[in-house]
Amino acid sequence: MNPFTDNPALAVGSLGERRLIAKLRDWLGAATAPAPFGIGDDCAVLPATGARRLLVTTDPVIYGRHFDDSLPPAAAAAKLLKRNLSDIAAMGGVPRSAVVSLALPRRVSIAWIRGFYRALGRCARAHGVTIAGGDIAESADMLGAFLTLLGEAAGPRVLTRRGSRAGDWIYVTGELGGSILGKHHRFVPRLPEGRWLAGRREVRCLMDVSDGLAKDLLELTPAGLRPALSAAALPVSRAARTLARRDGRSAIDHALSDGEDFELLFALAARAERAAFETAWLRRFQTPLTCIGQFVRAGDVPASAIPLQQYHGYEHLAGA
Repeated sequence: MNPFTDNPALAVGSLGERRLIAKLRDWLGAATAPAPFGIGDDCAVLPATGARRLLVTTDPVIYGRHFDDSLPPAAAAAKLLKRNLSDIAAMGGVPRSAVVSLALPRRVSIAWIRGFYRALGRCARAHGVTIAGGDIAESADMLGAFLTLLGEAAGPRVLTRRGSRAGDWIYVTGELGGSILGKHHRFVPRLPEGRWLAGRREVRCLMDVSDGLAKDLLELTPAGLRPALSAAALPVSRAARTLARRDGRSAIDHALSDGEDFELLFALAARAERAAFETAWLRRFQTPLTCIGQFVRAGDVPASAIPLQQYHGYEHLAGA
């Protein structure tokens, strides 16, 4: 059976990423489970075989999509591992081992692949990760590297995307937007921060910002609630402001929509002592931390809140 179709209505592009994932769950049936033990979170959580639960995540870098000729192979390799490390951070975990598979055209230069793997080794050593194996498949014209990273919970608790409630405060680390100017491959995975957050009972849920805040925040939002965000509080990066001057889009649009920020996004319980929490953070980390809003009932969103429905993050396989 030919896997392609000329009818757009019958192609996966007509579904978009979120609807396709929902269908994949349905097609798998009893072979998968609700997140985090099945599809739907930053990592899959496997049943514990020892004292700690195991975490599994996978992400690729594909030439022409995640990197191009403007990046040296070392930057592409670091991005491959670090985007997976960011998923482990988003569960409050510790990375351990990885396997890497390549889709490799014959004409890829030895110098390029040498630079890629040497840099991958350096990045892995810096984060305590062992590259345990992988596979190589010849490809006609697609160059891609696909990494699966194994980790474990840092303690008895794994933070997932679920658990926020009405009144909870929404926080994000770092700054947002404009990642295409360099952050998309130069970012630092928030591993220590994620582990610390997993140890704080007042933190309800956690994820990383990879497809843009406007899209990713929906994953933390329970049914019946809405995120009420303050434009004044949003930590807009200098890069987002630079892009806004170039393309005419607002800096807030870039901060909400660009993606590949790889910052942590979480909800803090409404009853928490915010000042004490923020003081404890500042004593431990130099990473900026910003409260950007609250989860409120659907009918209670203030008129001053950012109209998030007007902003869109990156949607894989988005239809026309």
